[in-house]
Amino acid sequence: MILQPIRLASHASLGLLLNDNPCPSTSSLCWGQRVIDIRVQEDRKVCHGVLVTYSIDVVIKDVKKFLSETQSEIIILEVRTEFGHEDPPEFNKYLEEQLGDYLVPHDENVFEKTIAEVLPKRVICVWKPIKSPQPKTGSPLWSAGYLRDNWINTDLPSTKFESNMKHLSEQQPVTSRKYFYRVENIVTPVADNPVLCVKPVTERTHGFARLFMSQCFSKGYADRLQIFSTDFIDQDFVDACVGLTCARVEGRA
Repeated sequence: MILQPIRLASHASLGLLLNDNPCPSTSSLCWGQRVIDIRVQEDRKVCHGVLVTYSIDVVIKDVKKFLSETQSEIIILEVRTEFGHEDPPEFNKYLEEQLGDYLVPHDENVFEKTIAEVLPKRVICVWKPIKSPQPKTGSPLWSAGYLRDNWINTDLPSTKFESNMKHLSEQQPVTSRKYFYRVENIVTPVADNPVLCVKPVTERTHGFARLFMSQCFSKGYADRLQIFSTDFIDQDFVDACVGLTCARVEGRA
């Protein structure tokens, strides 16, 4: 969820939500998803590892539909070339043409602006190619360094929890950063585990989301938490994020 019109750099811990499902739907955007992680292959089809789905056109259409039905919601759209694949030809031009006037230009000064000052621009599009040139300052797209995380590949919730807390503790407060930082409450199947399906594995971490939030406060890291990520968003995750964000807006947390 996007917070009230305060500075973008001052978004409280869960002002932005992330869902790493391969395709964002309008319904999940309505739930509160505001950061979208999309991976593509050479032919512009959305993929994740060996799973290949439909054209990126489906995702862009969904995002534009949501934007047309709302007035002041801002979305961070992260698009990357999947590991092991080549960049889609001229994909930066495709994104620019499709999202057009919605795009917030690549400019660090945006972190000092209020949402009201950014509007009517509403999409921060981070393009992460493998070989193609990174977007430059002033272009309609943002480069990889403006959406960061510290991913570790594990299927153990406790290992992910501890790693997330450690890396978050090393971040500067949100108000001192010129980039977005993502904490991923996600575990993934590994080869030495008999359970290799994504959903039952990643659901192991769902019950730890509220604990992670509370620990951030008790350890003094809450001012560093900005984007909280999960696969397969459920109602409890949404409620926890909305509750904490509202409490911050109202000065109760």
